[in-house]
Amino acid sequence: MAAAAEIGGFAAARIAAPALRPAPPAPAAVAPLQPRRAVAARSLRTTASETVTVDLAGATNGAVRALMNKEATTTEITSQAVAANSRRKTKIVCTIGPSTNTREMIWKLAETGMNVARLNMSHGDHQSHQKVIDLVKEYNAQNTDGNVIAIMLDTKGPEVRSGDVPEPIMLNEGQEFNFTIKRGVSTEDTVSVNYDDFINDVEAGDILLVDGGMMSLAVKSKTADTVKCEVVDGGELKSRRHLNVRGKSATLPSITEKDWEDIKFGVENGVDFYAVSFVKDAKVIHELKDYLKSANADIRVIPKIESADSIPNLQSIIAASDGAMVARGDLGAELPIEDVPLLQAEIVRTCRRMEKPVIVATNMLESMINHPTPTRAEVSDIAIAVREGADAIMLSGETAHGKYPLKAVKVMHTVALRTESSLYNSTTSPSLVAPTQVLLNEEFSPSQLSNMFGSHATMMANTLGTPIIVFTQTGSMAVLLSHYRPASTIFAFTNEERVKQRLALYQGVVPIYMQFSDDAEETLSRAISSLLKAQYVKEGDYVTLVQSGVTSIWREESTHHIQVRKVQG
Repeated sequence: MAAAAEIGGFAAARIAAPALRPAPPAPAAVAPLQPRRAVAARSLRTTASETVTVDLAGATNGAVRALMNKEATTTEITSQAVAANSRRKTKIVCTIGPSTNTREMIWKLAETGMNVARLNMSHGDHQSHQKVIDLVKEYNAQNTDGNVIAIMLDTKGPEVRSGDVPEPIMLNEGQEFNFTIKRGVSTEDTVSVNYDDFINDVEAGDILLVDGGMMSLAVKSKTADTVKCEVVDGGELKSRRHLNVRGKSATLPSITEKDWEDIKFGVENGVDFYAVSFVKDAKVIHELKDYLKSANADIRVIPKIESADSIPNLQSIIAASDGAMVARGDLGAELPIEDVPLLQAEIVRTCRRMEKPVIVATNMLESMINHPTPTRAEVSDIAIAVREGADAIMLSGETAHGKYPLKAVKVMHTVALRTESSLYNSTTSPSLVAPTQVLLNEEFSPSQLSNMFGSHATMMANTLGTPIIVFTQTGSMAVLLSHYRPASTIFAFTNEERVKQRLALYQGVVPIYMQFSDDAEETLSRAISSLLKAQYVKEGDYVTLVQSGVTSIWREESTHHIQVRKVQG
């Protein structure tokens, strides 16, 4: 049974582990708990007119009931809720390339809305990527108010590509055209491919797609070293074009020798995430994680779901990973394009169910590579990803080599923000707002307790329209709160630099690095001061304070806290 402890005219909810079990039908009165040295230790100059009464996991169904007394007016809370919900929650991943690899552009991307800088290892070399890593780290060192840019290294993977051609070759419908495993061939009707087993992977009747379907060819026959085709959909064939076989995945290993060199480069530079291309099964993820463990590298692994072979193994791949990316380009090349929207929704649902971040990628604003405004279909595409509950949405060529990288980020920011303004209502968007957790078993694990606590903390913050402040050493409670999708921002204070960096990917989380002192109240005061300075909150706002998780900071192991406080200058 929950108890509300009155502290200096302030009602602070304190939950101990046994209190979350189902209460008997006629519970006896329980005396208020005595305050301990924790975040709940003292009030922040609150008065009786600012009292919040909270009943968590009571004798009914575990719902949160938060009642503001009449002195704390509805207008005051409502106006704060509007302001709290004006910050974008869906994160933006930007691919850095020739259009954006300068100090000026990286700063502008960050100020416009970039949350994660992606390094595409299919292009550039270690020297050029090192420059970008150094610039992002410089930006992070200069910005300590929560505008954190994480670094994602995206492996090239086992791509099958055509060879170099001196000038583009025009392919016309009905024309015969050949691909050969001989190196260095480039004629008007034959070019090389970079993969010796290409001959064995294709059969007569297969459809070859160039650049995800920009051109297509039907396989007619093959010899010991050449695949003979007929052009179905023509166009200009340029150097090093990506080749797919419809419905099939190449038999190459998911992590190539080049990928291992790039992964080692990432370890040396302390990147935050690996996006692993063409993952077919969980074995690849386990192999990479074993290597990272041996290298003592705290880097999270995000598989790119983009091959036909990955779909039957989707559950096990995501379970073994730290999230997933819906890489729709190759996914739509290897599988029927009409399946891609359904697969996207399934991958997002699976990640959300497993409490792991999910990125929706490829072609989101493709037209803005060359044009200053998007198509209306692209705008809808962004909105759909946000409504489905994606943690992040990604720009590729738009920011890597496009003409309007900043405009593309701005469009993505404004569309996501506008879409989010219509969400976070359990009636209108039940798929986005995670259901309230209720524990029915007499025995439960710490993780079950944390889940219920995160659920009720979210409901409480939503009821009052307040941002959430969470103190975390591992990031686990911030991640859990993100899973429950509170309507306002989660300010995650951590004393671990690596935790701060990786939390930049999670929906709704603003990670802030801060050293914790032994005095919880002093740490809390510094946290609120930093939010005031950054103008994330203002004097008179209410905030929901959360302290929970597996690792104890200022509390006993099984004690959890939720508070609501009014910010004082």
